[in-house]
Amino acid sequence: MELKHKTPTLDEVKEKRPILRNPVRETKLSLPYLDAFALVITRKVGSMGFFFLLCLWTVAWLLWNVYAPIELRFDPAPAFVIWLFISNLIQLVLLPMVMVAQNIEGRVADQRAQDDFEINSRSEKEIEVILAHLENQNELLMELSKKIDKK
Repeated sequence: MELKHKTPTLDEVKEKRPILRNPVRETKLSLPYLDAFALVITRKVGSMGFFFLLCLWTVAWLLWNVYAPIELRFDPAPAFVIWLFISNLIQLVLLPMVMVAQNIEGRVADQRAQDDFEINSRSEKEIEVILAHLENQNELLMELSKKIDKK
């Protein structure tokens, strides 16, 4: 009997399959030192712990300069010029780092999407092979069924 589909064997399918890799890990390991540093800083700064630390620092600063004895106040209310200056410096330093880290994460996401596409394409081809095998099996079963019915 001639089969409808010429299907590859499991070994042939496995030979075509490339070695799996971790694109996120590869990308992050290949980063220049400063980019990796920006990622680490962004991870720390983007945490709730850092947010609470800044809130605590701000509240303590403002309360001290409003309610402490006048001779101990170092940043007079309501302007809080020193606090604004320090806050702006923190923002000026952290903003470019956050932008660099977002660009890196974007590249990693693009690489991950490309790898997902490649995996999906390979999976689709493998599914087609499986369906061809099933169709061949169905044909063989139908022939066997016809032979059994004739007897």
